Amino acid sequence: MTGSASQQPERNSIRFILDGEQVELTGVDPTRTVLQYLREDLGRTGTKEGCAEGDCGACTVVVAEVDSASGRLRARAINSCIQFLPTLDGKELITVESLQTADGDLHPVQQAMLQCHGSQCGFCTPGFVMSMFALFKNKSQPSRREIDDALAGNLCRCTGYRPIVDAALEMYDIESTGSGQAGWISDQAGCASSQDEARRVAALRKLATQETLAIESAARRYYSPRTASKLAELLSSFPDATLLAGGTDVGLWVTKQQRVLDTVIYTGNVIELCSIETGDRYLEIGAAVSLSDAMPAIVAEYPEMEELLVRFASPPIRNAGTLGGNIANGSPIGDSMPALMALDSAVVLRSGSATRQVALSEFYVDYQQSVMEKDEFLERVLIPLRDQECLFDSYKVSKRFDQDISALCGAFYLRLDGSKIADVRLAYGGMAAIPKRASAAEAALRGNSWNEQSLRNAMQALDRDYSPISDMRASAAYRQQVSRNLLYRFWLESSGRTQRVYDYGR
Repeated sequence: MTGSASQQPERNSIRFILDGEQVELTGVDPTRTVLQYLREDLGRTGTKEGCAEGDCGACTVVVAEVDSASGRLRARAINSCIQFLPTLDGKELITVESLQTADGDLHPVQQAMLQCHGSQCGFCTPGFVMSMFALFKNKSQPSRREIDDALAGNLCRCTGYRPIVDAALEMYDIESTGSGQAGWISDQAGCASSQDEARRVAALRKLATQETLAIESAARRYYSPRTASKLAELLSSFPDATLLAGGTDVGLWVTKQQRVLDTVIYTGNVIELCSIETGDRYLEIGAAVSLSDAMPAIVAEYPEMEELLVRFASPPIRNAGTLGGNIANGSPIGDSMPALMALDSAVVLRSGSATRQVALSEFYVDYQQSVMEKDEFLERVLIPLRDQECLFDSYKVSKRFDQDISALCGAFYLRLDGSKIADVRLAYGGMAAIPKRASAAEAALRGNSWNEQSLRNAMQALDRDYSPISDMRASAAYRQQVSRNLLYRFWLESSGRTQRVYDYGR
C-alpha cells in the first residue's frame, strides 16, 4: 500500500486459527497471556501453569505460521505463560487438545507417551507432548542430542526423563506403523501432508494483512505495525511505550512483577526487522528475528558459537525471543553480548527516518541502560563477517548445562601478525553491571607475543577491569578466578596445546 505511515489502515480485532476455525477477538487486554486465554476463557485446562516465567515448560503450546522463505507451514513450541494473546494474530495455535482426533484416537506423540509410560504425576505431560510434537514436525530422524535439546525447556519433577526420551524415539515408529493417528499431521519433513498443508497455508494467507493491529482495552493500548516507518511513527507518538519483541522478558514484568503496561508496541510483524542478510562487511540480523532463526546464520559464520547458542535458554524461549531483544534488554548476564562485543558487532538505531550506528561495546552505560533515546528503536544487529585469520571462541559458565542463567560468559578474539597480537578484544558478561570489554587485559596483550607470559599479564590485568559482586549464582572470588581460567583456556585451545571438545554436556 502506498502513502505515509499514518495513512496505513488499522484493525482492532485479533484473528488466528484454532482447530481449523478462525477465531476473532475484540476488546482484548493487551497483556493477557495465551495461557490465561486457554484456561480461563476456553476451559482448555490441558495446558498447565507451573512457573509463569517460561522455565518449566508445563504451558508449552505450538504456533504454526507460513515460512516466508519456503512457503511451507512451520511449527514451533513456545511458552504460553509469557506470550501475550495479541501476538497470535495471523498465526495458528495448536494445543494438546488439538492433537486428538474427533473420534478419540491419539496422535503418535501421545500414543508413544502412553506406551513408554512417559507420564508419572502427569502435570508436566502436556508440555512434553507439545515439545515432542514440534520435534515430530521438524525432524524425521532426530539424534539423541536433538531430542535432548527439544526437551530442554520442559522439567519433570518426578525425574521421569528416560521414558520420555524413549517416547520421543518411539513416536516415529508408531506413525509409520499406523498404530496411532496423526490427525492433521503426517509429513515429518514439513508440517503437514501436502493437501492439508495447502489448506492450512491458504487459511493463514487469508489472515495476512498490511493493516496495523490497534487494540484498546481499559485505556491501555497494543499496536502491531507492519512497517518500520509505522513503528517509528508510533514510537514518536508514544515515547514511553513498551517495545515488545518475543516477550521472554517483558512477559515476566506482567506475570511476576504485576506491572501494568499502558502502551505496548509489538515489533514481531515489522517486515524490515524480520530479515537476515549477508552484505560485503556484515551479517545483518533484523532486531525482530527470533534466536532460533538467527542461530544458524551466526553459527555458519562462527561455528565456535554453536555451544553457546545451544545453551541459550531453551527451544521455546529461542523460538519466541529475539537477538535484538536480548541486546536491547541489556542484562549484564545476557549470553549473546560478550561474544558479539568480542566480534566488534554494532547495532543500528532508528528514530523516525534517521538511523545511527553504535558499536555494541559503547551501547551500554549502566545497569539495563543504554545510549538509545526514548524515540529510538533497535533496527538491525551488524556482525562483522569472519576474518579467516582470527582466533575466536566464547564460553558460558552456569550451574547446569541446559536452560540456566550464566554465572559469567567470556568471549575472546585475536588476530595475529606472525607471533605478535595485532588486534585483541576480550569481553565478559556477569562481571559488572553491564556486559563490557576488558580494556586493561586487552592492553596487556596488544602488540605482544601470544605466549604464556603475555597471557599471565592479561589474567592479572582482569582485576583492574572488573570488580564483580557475589550473588546467588556465584561469589565475586569465583567469578574473578573463572574469568582468568576462561582466558587461559582460550590460550590453551587457540595455541593448539589442547583441543576443545564440543560434547554439549551430553
